[in-house]
Amino acid sequence: MKKWIAGAALALTAMTGSAMAEGHGDYPERPIMLMVSYGAGGATDFQARIVTMTAGNDDALQMPVAILNKAGAGGRVGWNWFATQAEADGYTLGAYNVPHFIAQSIEGGVDYSVDSFEPIANWGADPAVFVVAADSEFNSMADVIAYATENPGGLTFSGAGLFVGHHIAALQLEKAAGVKLAYIPNNAGGAGAMRAVIAGEVLGGVNNLSDAFRAREAGTVKILGVFDLERNAFLEDVPTMMEQGYDIDNASVNFRGVMVPAGTDPAIIDHLAAVVPTMFENSRVASRMAAGGSPMQIMTRDEVIEMWAQRQETLEELLAGL
Repeated sequence: MKKWIAGAALALTAMTGSAMAEGHGDYPERPIMLMVSYGAGGATDFQARIVTMTAGNDDALQMPVAILNKAGAGGRVGWNWFATQAEADGYTLGAYNVPHFIAQSIEGGVDYSVDSFEPIANWGADPAVFVVAADSEFNSMADVIAYATENPGGLTFSGAGLFVGHHIAALQLEKAAGVKLAYIPNNAGGAGAMRAVIAGEVLGGVNNLSDAFRAREAGTVKILGVFDLERNAFLEDVPTMMEQGYDIDNASVNFRGVMVPAGTDPAIIDHLAAVVPTMFENSRVASRMAAGGSPMQIMTRDEVIEMWAQRQETLEELLAGL
């Protein structure tokens, strides 16, 4: 009887080991895809390619990560697809943007909320900034607001979409300055919104600090203000909105990171949560991000869960007031 029990236990152990091998024991066994809800060339795409460039290393995921761009409607197209059609198998990851997807879920008309996704890790925090073309007559936010006061609804400016960080910053600026602005969402995301400013199609724009940093380096834009609580190390010469007299906090700062669809195997989530932050910490990644004017803020899964919950609460209050 004892021999039978021992044999049965050994067989069960072998079966369990075989099941793990066939399941997720050796994850990942093939290349991984990261879905980005914005077009190629914008800040999210640019940064996603940098932070995943060492994914194949032995001290990372040991498999390469390919970027899949699903742009449209300020991120809604990609996140709707990710929430409803992406396989929850650990081989299709998604890039998140907060406050974007949370604000959109609060406003409604989308198939996702914070419950649709499981965060893995955060790689960056990119404040919104106000930009104008290099040859613009505006040289400060006071110039911008003076024009908006004299021309209600006549100050056209671009952003990456509706209820993304850019739009939230625009709504805050309208409220804080007591003016009516003409915010124009660009279907091509942040990159398209920046091109509209440079081409003179709009008088100004709200965009990502990282995109604006590269555009200013190229001599195509001026940056007049930062929508954050303090100046940014990449733009120490640019004052915050608060410094210029506008009561605007950091609600529009764009947090970026990696998530998976809800329902993904907890063992895969745990593995990704342990490995991905160290991938972000790679020195090559940090130097490439710094060269592109992309502020990093690495956060663990637990820290992101807490950040998402805080942003949900903040945005519900903010959007109700706006």
